[in-house]
Amino acid sequence: MRSPHALALAALLAATAGCADVEGLRSSGDLGTVHAPKTLWKEYRPDPPGPGQQPGTAAVVPGLPAPEGPGMRGADALAVVRADVAAALAEDKGSGRLIDPRAARRIALCTQAVDGGPYCPVRPGVLHDLTGDGKDELITALDLDGRVSELRVYTVRDDGRIARILARRGVLEGVEVAAEHLAVREPTSNPASISVSDYVWDPATRSMSLNQLTLDDCPAITDVPLSEGRARCAR
Repeated sequence: MRSPHALALAALLAATAGCADVEGLRSSGDLGTVHAPKTLWKEYRPDPPGPGQQPGTAAVVPGLPAPEGPGMRGADALAVVRADVAAALAEDKGSGRLIDPRAARRIALCTQAVDGGPYCPVRPGVLHDLTGDGKDELITALDLDGRVSELRVYTVRDDGRIARILARRGVLEGVEVAAEHLAVREPTSNPASISVSDYVWDPATRSMSLNQLTLDDCPAITDVPLSEGRARCAR
């Protein structure tokens, strides 16, 4: 005769087996060996940036009159970018750390026409409040070639000086504004995905700071002729 303890154990095992069957528990098989991440080149560390050697940080653009306002309303996007490029080149001294050397050559194509002429690489300025103070910032871009551009955002400070609060170089697949957010969409090495960088105003640095970096689906455009094997995002 089986002891009460043996009977209880058998009942417990049967109940467990029944639960496993009802819940559909199955073995996942060999999941492989888990390996800890391996750090490459531990002994290498980049030097910290020197004073003023961080492209994209906030900087006052010298030599510009205060815009009519409020905010950047009335400011000439081409004049602002031209003054910013000239100031950065003077500080950069040809090192290429603060500004792409192509910027000066490209902006020299602009004429004195209101829109800069047909070959001017500065995009029309867009006004939008990004700092949340009820006054518009100026958003524009300088196209360095047929693919790479420099996105630039400017604000006016309380003393009337115009300051650059964002400058970033990249392949601008799309630029979007919503409320106080500025989203930059760029292609990735995976043609099915696109990188989305979300920038918001940071009062501490007085600049637009990266808030979030995500990946989004990138459906291909079919009605625009592209070279063989290439795809472009639909948004």
